[in-house]
Order: sequence, then structure tokens, then C-alpha cells
Amino acid sequence: MGARTRGGRAVEVAELYPPQGQWTEEDFFALPDRNRIVELSEGRLLVPPHPTCTHQTALQNLFLALHAFIERHKLGVVRFAPLPVRLWAGKIREPDIFFIAREHLDRIGERVCGVPDLVVEVTSPDTRRTDRVEKFAEYARAGVLEYWIVDPEAQTVEVYELKGGAYELIGKWGMGQTAHSALLVGFTVEVDRIFG
Repeated sequence: MGARTRGGRAVEVAELYPPQGQWTEEDFFALPDRNRIVELSEGRLLVPPHPTCTHQTALQNLFLALHAFIERHKLGVVRFAPLPVRLWAGKIREPDIFFIAREHLDRIGERVCGVPDLVVEVTSPDTRRTDRVEKFAEYARAGVLEYWIVDPEAQTVEVYELKGGAYELIGKWGMGQTAHSALLVGFTVEVDRIFG
């Protein structure tokens, strides 16, 4: 009986919210605080799987290297998920890491940020398609100037630069090699250091 009651309550709570496909930004930002990353796309709520330890290690190591470089050169700000980013009206993503240049600091909001200059996604088997297909197209459409795809499984780092509205591969690096940014001139990071 207890399980049925809990299930019944869950259904009652779910009925308070819009069905998938009908979510608005207002609905999205009215959600209670949560300890999960939640994104809004095409009127649907998307809840990616929890990150793994390997994912978090790569994210942490790259963030620390990037943050140190940005701070040292006073280039802007670098942040990490969870922090919503509005790519355009109704499209809210939560990149693993993002950088906003000093001249675009007006894009930083308390609850949601505007389009970053650089985005990093650390892939997992469950997010690979989203990161390589959906977000790849979305970030380009939104005008994100540089997109890094960090793949812990393959132990590779790919960096793409936005040219003419589409991404071009700057380079793909593996263990024993050093990745670099085109946007952040002088920023390099050893792939071994990322996957530590």
C-alpha cells in the first residue's frame, strides 16, 4: 500500500508540470532547486546521466588549467556546470566548462548566462551523441567561437573553431601530446594532465 501511495503522489506532482514538448523558460526557471543538471530543448526537459569519476577528473583538471590561464591574463571568466547557459530563447544548456571573454561580461547573469566564447564538453557513452551532434550544431548556431570535445574513453581532446558559421577542426590530440586553443592564444594543456 505504501508503494502505491508514493507512486500516486509522484503522479500528482508530475501533473503539476507541463508535459514534455510544452516546457517554457518560465517553467524551467520555476523548478525547485535540484542536485542534477537539467537542460531545456525544444520544450522538453533533458536530464543527462550523473557524471562518472573519470568524467569529473578530466573536467577538474582542464578547468584548473584553463582557470589559471584566464586569471593570469585577465581574459574574462571560466565557469563549470551546473550553471545554465541560454543559447537562444527556449534553448538552455549546461556546458561542462565555459569561458566568457572580458568584453562579453554582460552575458553573465546570476541564474543564467548568455552565449559563451568557448565551451568544453566531456563526453561519456551516454552523452556522446548529444555532445558530437546536437550540441555541436547548437553551439555553432549560437555563435560559440571555440568548442572542445574531451573524450575520456578514447583519451583524446578535439578543438573546433567557428568559421563561417560552422566548426572546423583545429586539432585532435591524444596521450603524450599537447592540445591548444586558437581563441586563447598561448593556452596549451598536456592531454596526460587532463586525464591524470
